[in-house]
Amino acid sequence: MDFPTSGDAFASTGGKGKSDASESDDVVEVSPNKRYIRYNEILGRGASKTVYKAFDETDGIEVAWSQIRLDGPLQSPEDMERLNTEIHLLRSLKHENIIKSHCIWIDNQKKTINAITELFCSGSLRQYRKKHKLVDMKAIKNWARQILQGLHYLHSQNPPVIHRDLKCDNIFINGNSGEVRIGDLGLATIMSQPTARSVVGTPEFMAPELYDEQYDNLIDIYSFGMCLLELITCEYPYSECKTVAHIFKKVTSGIKPAALDKVKDIEAKRFIEKCLVPASQRPSAAQLLKDPFLSDTSVNSSTSMSRSVSLSSLESLSKDIGAPQTLEFLRCNKKNEFKLKGEKCDGDSISFSLRIADFGGNTRHIDFLFYLESDTALTIAGEMVEQLELASEDVVVIADMIDSLVSRLVPIWKQSRTSLAAVNSAHNNSISAVSSERGESELVVGKGTTEQSVFPPTPSENKRIDELALVSKERVDEGRGECSKDLQKSVTSGMSCLSVAEKDDNKGLVKLEMEAFDMQYQQFCRELMRIREKAMRNCKRKWIARRKINVF
Repeated sequence: MDFPTSGDAFASTGGKGKSDASESDDVVEVSPNKRYIRYNEILGRGASKTVYKAFDETDGIEVAWSQIRLDGPLQSPEDMERLNTEIHLLRSLKHENIIKSHCIWIDNQKKTINAITELFCSGSLRQYRKKHKLVDMKAIKNWARQILQGLHYLHSQNPPVIHRDLKCDNIFINGNSGEVRIGDLGLATIMSQPTARSVVGTPEFMAPELYDEQYDNLIDIYSFGMCLLELITCEYPYSECKTVAHIFKKVTSGIKPAALDKVKDIEAKRFIEKCLVPASQRPSAAQLLKDPFLSDTSVNSSTSMSRSVSLSSLESLSKDIGAPQTLEFLRCNKKNEFKLKGEKCDGDSISFSLRIADFGGNTRHIDFLFYLESDTALTIAGEMVEQLELASEDVVVIADMIDSLVSRLVPIWKQSRTSLAAVNSAHNNSISAVSSERGESELVVGKGTTEQSVFPPTPSENKRIDELALVSKERVDEGRGECSKDLQKSVTSGMSCLSVAEKDDNKGLVKLEMEAFDMQYQQFCRELMRIREKAMRNCKRKWIARRKINVF
């Protein structure tokens, strides 16, 4: 696939009616498609890259215009094909913790790659940290989680993507929301081979194996460790070194930066050291995301001690009662279809993948981690809606899906987070999930606390609820007799080998168990019918309210 260069003939859509940018004294360059104009204001400068402030005339927003100088000629078709492949990759990357790329093209005359990306108002993480000296460890952990999520996304591509120049100068933050995104992917490499062979980057953040020109995506983990060290100490790694040669000697000798001794938090120091070990022992981004250090519980131990159920007991009890490891929910409202998939990572977190599709065919994918001890469904959903600019009513849908899915994956999660009074309060049954482990659609009736709620369906969904309830009612009527008959047959055959005395003793116990099971089964069915009736009443009320609005 070929990509546009400055010499290509662009179809200029929407060019008419715009101000003639080229006539303005402030404008020094215009993109080939005439949409973006570059000013001479420099936002940042690197060894081979300069970032300018620019303007998107179509959307009326400020953007960043990066120019990366190409070293050496690009005459051979192989060079151009490799470059086009990398450009295609950069344009295709879409993740909440990766800077969005709007447009990329090659300028053959100036020998530059030009990239238009979103502009983060608060600047780089290094600038932000220098400006704000007093930052709690909780905030730093939040930044670290987001950086690792971005790295995990890059390293999970096929083939994997290595950033190769990760540092706080290349990580950007929105000060209003705390959202962090990895940028400056100009040096990123597609790891089509097991190891890459070129030395680029910033010496203070470069892993030892990078100097040997034999490395993989784990060099980004080393750089991440150095980033975290800078965020905690506000000191550039190896600032004690006067020359690059001195840095090289220390790095290749395995000598850690002096700033590491200034980290007073033992857990934080241990976590950083994990990232700086030799490549063969270095953990991946996915493994680091599961590290206890990134849980907020280590910040306030008294809070974690007051919890009635520990994370280890949550995991063991979940396994004992046969909780599924992967679940999937699907819900709709008047504007969007929401598909949420959750998978248990370990005892303290769940990996979620949310797909939001509107009825116009546009889709968005969001991957995030949910930490059982520190996160709540409502806060996660609220942040997501704010960052993705969704409608406010979507908070209820997303929060309810997260809440229900977590309760299914970790059945006692709710009980561990609420008071004893809430645990003993009346329970509602909710129609839960579609288990991806079985690979088939299945109606699951699961217990939840009063905090769970069934999202009222829209009128278009009412027909499906009626059909579901009708099938459930038929199964209830048919199943009451069949269930008891099947149980009686299996019990009778199982007791045939027992003695007469044992039969008499066991018959009473089996009968009691069967009656208890039958009562529970009937209770579930009645509760399902109650949910259906409640949903229908809510639906009718909304329909009547809508009619009144239309009339008046």
